[in-house]
Amino acid sequence: MKILKRRDFRDLMIGKAISMIGSNVQQFALSLYVLSTTQSATVFASMLAISILPRILLSPVAGVFGDWFDRKKTIVRLDVINGLLIGSYALYFYLNDGLSLWSVYLLVILLEIIEVFFGSAMGAVIPSMVNKEDLIEANRSRSMIMSLANMMAPVLASAIYGMFGLFVVLVMNALSFLASAFFENRIEIPTFHKQPAKIDVGSFKVDFLDGLRVLRSHRVLTNIIGLGIFLNFSLSPLFSVGIVVIVMDVLKASEFELGLIMTISAVAMFVGPLLLGKKVQRIPMGQLLIMAFFTVGILIVLMSVVSLNATIQYIGYTQAIVALIALLMFLVALLTTVANIAVGTLFDTLVPKEYFGRVGSVMNMSLMATIPLGQILFGISIDRISAPITILVVGIITLLATLYFKNIFIEKEKSHDIQVLSS
Repeated sequence: MKILKRRDFRDLMIGKAISMIGSNVQQFALSLYVLSTTQSATVFASMLAISILPRILLSPVAGVFGDWFDRKKTIVRLDVINGLLIGSYALYFYLNDGLSLWSVYLLVILLEIIEVFFGSAMGAVIPSMVNKEDLIEANRSRSMIMSLANMMAPVLASAIYGMFGLFVVLVMNALSFLASAFFENRIEIPTFHKQPAKIDVGSFKVDFLDGLRVLRSHRVLTNIIGLGIFLNFSLSPLFSVGIVVIVMDVLKASEFELGLIMTISAVAMFVGPLLLGKKVQRIPMGQLLIMAFFTVGILIVLMSVVSLNATIQYIGYTQAIVALIALLMFLVALLTTVANIAVGTLFDTLVPKEYFGRVGSVMNMSLMATIPLGQILFGISIDRISAPITILVVGIITLLATLYFKNIFIEKEKSHDIQVLSS
């Protein structure tokens, strides 16, 4: 990939990969630590639910701040703060021979608050560093590197936590953030921030409303939010809850087989960006988005059919069903990754660089807000009806939402409201 030959982009990706591996290893290790300490999955689930609140509540503030202040200084300083915070927790762990439950809650919330502000500033960095014609390749490269980091994290977490415990995990993650800050400090990022002469509530209100105006002025952006709300509501519970229930409860498969399916899905997220070669890049991004999610909807309907008791009894071989589920999950994860790259490229193309923080944070806040509701309803539906029927409903919602928004994306591209990128 030619884009990785650019030192600034390469250093940015190296820094992000290092900190992402550290964070994912820590998240995995913390889950094991809390589960082993409390013997309660509900406790950790509640902690994950609480961690979403800072993202929902602080996204508008973080978006404005991301556009006000120098983005390079912001991401470097926040990574240093992350490193110092986690380092202090490592010291706390060492002195007290463990972490209390409340301190773990506090750590998760503080890290999420920092991540909200970091993500707001970081969202504009890549579009500021590369030309529009290189955005697809840049987003593709970023997706591949982040997916590779996600694939490595569970293996590393299991090994490090199993051999050395949580203390070493915390120390390594603290060092990973400091290393990330070092690489980020080496890069040159063009400045597009615009800080007001006076920072107060009035300035914040004016700039936040200005960001909303930019968002509303692009019907494509508002419809990305609309489509994303439906898809996050239905697809997120499928990945986090549905596949576990199907494999473990319906098919009575082993933890190893579940882990294998999860690994296959992670591989798909790495392979997905490779499909975005020159021929695929010539497809308009809106059309690519619709094609990918419509196919995902069909695959989810097939997944529900495969997991029906009638199908299981007809085939009569559980491992064959598990293999089919693994194949379908691979395709779903692959196409979802491709669609996410398309969404990112549309966003990077349409939004003026000085508005990236505000517009991006409002979009993320809107999309994140539906995930907890979807997970709750998904769980209730599985308990009261069945997992296959619930997954069938998810597939139908995905298909109907894609069909509803189809003409909006395709017609806007034909009218050149969306700039089509090609190589």
